[in-house]
Amino acid sequence: MAMKIRLARGGSKKRPFYRIVAADSRMPRDGRYIEKLGTYNPLLPKDSEERVKMNMERVQYWLGQGAQPTDRISRMLEAAGVVEKKDRNNPKKGEPGQKAKDRAEEKAAKAAEASEAPAEEAAAEETAE
Repeated sequence: MAMKIRLARGGSKKRPFYRIVAADSRMPRDGRYIEKLGTYNPLLPKDSEERVKMNMERVQYWLGQGAQPTDRISRMLEAAGVVEKKDRNNPKKGEPGQKAKDRAEEKAAKAAEASEAPAEEAAAEETAE
């Protein structure tokens, strides 16, 4: 059985509240789970102690049994110091899109033309004197 440690959503519309659960990966997100391991309340401030609560002994047990944490849960476990930090590589995330690159090229071309024009006028004045 492929086990996952993942979030199961609760709470009302626009007021999310999540249970951290160990579940079979074939079950639906909010469906049947094997054990509740903690809670996550994203509406609380990031520095709040109540935002993420986990029973670390049970989380360690399920990790030892081969359960795979989802990306969001693995980030929470990294913050808690239970799991070593993974190297994530998304080199294109910080790169501007094609339209932004085109705008930057046009701006650089206009700046180059503007800087050449005063230099030409200064050279013309020096030759006139």
